[in-house]
Amino acid sequence: MVISCIERDLDDLPEDAGHPELNRLVARLRSELPESARPLAFAGLKRIVDFQDVAYGDEYIDRVQRLTALDAANGGAAKNFAFTAEAAKRLAVAMAYDDVIRVADIKLRPSRFARLREEAGAAPDQLVYATEYLHPRGEEICGMMPASLGAFIEGKPFLFRILDRIVNRGRRVPVGRIGGFLQLYCVAALKPTRRSSLRHKRETAHFEAWLAQASDILPRNYDLAVEILRCRRLVKGYSDTHARGMSKFDRVMASAPKLVSREDGAQWMARLITAALMDESGEALDGVAKTIDTL
Repeated sequence: MVISCIERDLDDLPEDAGHPELNRLVARLRSELPESARPLAFAGLKRIVDFQDVAYGDEYIDRVQRLTALDAANGGAAKNFAFTAEAAKRLAVAMAYDDVIRVADIKLRPSRFARLREEAGAAPDQLVYATEYLHPRGEEICGMMPASLGAFIEGKPFLFRILDRIVNRGRRVPVGRIGGFLQLYCVAALKPTRRSSLRHKRETAHFEAWLAQASDILPRNYDLAVEILRCRRLVKGYSDTHARGMSKFDRVMASAPKLVSREDGAQWMARLITAALMDESGEALDGVAKTIDTL
């Protein structure tokens, strides 16, 4: 059994995306992916390009196309290419992960200021000031650094403690004033350096290992492979939220090898995911995992 990946309110692929390079990417979706996966892939592509750039969009399509070929070779057509569609959706979120750079960028967008004005009910001639609350940790600062430098500091406990002591505190940033605005602007301006950062290196390694595990299981248990792709929904946010999500993700994925040979493996994986989303403590997840151990 495969649960359909139908999504509501997804945009159709446009005839003209407004830029030659974007049109080229959309043309790749049309020619390289099955029709059932294109709406989700287009939504993912928009997220990816917004997150980084057109070149990153090509990387996204490359990965989805390779998974499409694997899907087709393992009976995907009979399953309406559910594996490809789920990969297109979850991979976009994995590649466009939340980091400090993205958070700063989103907080400075004109659309966000317009929404804040609307929520405040401000008149056209009224000024609206926003104050953002930020609480970065040493891990987030090292994550923005070039991979070698960030790893070096993390590997030196004394240096890392000094850095963490400096940055690990809540702070209110008044973005309605030039000083506060420039703080966020300087962080958002690091976007071109993101792909050389320590965080990007780690995120890429993590989601490639996840895709590799799903791809390895696909020939043996198609439905379970689709559920493994859905496990990525557990990883979200940044800072402490991201760390908790990664911990639950790893605990769920640890049960996957035990379910490969079972016809109901996909259902058990779905129960693990539901349990992981149920509470912060993880007691429900532990309960399902222990039950799987006794199967």
